[in-house]
Amino acid sequence: MTGALLVGIYVFVLAMFVGFEIITKIPPTLHTPLMSGANAVSGVTIVGAIIAAQSGSTSISSLLGLAAIIFATVNVVGGFLVTDRMLKMFGQKKKKAAK
Repeated sequence: MTGALLVGIYVFVLAMFVGFEIITKIPPTLHTPLMSGANAVSGVTIVGAIIAAQSGSTSISSLLGLAAIIFATVNVVGGFLVTDRMLKMFGQKKKKAAK
């Protein structure tokens, strides 16, 4: 394996551990705002994946770009659906409290 590949693998594994530790320490009240932020990041991922997938040949980069487009789109749509559902739940509590 080349040095650049090993460094990439090390960074990926370290990012997984750091991400897991950060996510497990977030209180439940912050999940909805963080999900909205993650949706914005996934939107940027979609744009980058479209650029990666636009090459004319069927290479590994275009296949990975297509997979990234699919996964990021599912993440964005699912995130917005969950965020909308959570906001509706909070809206119902406000309406009940006002009565």
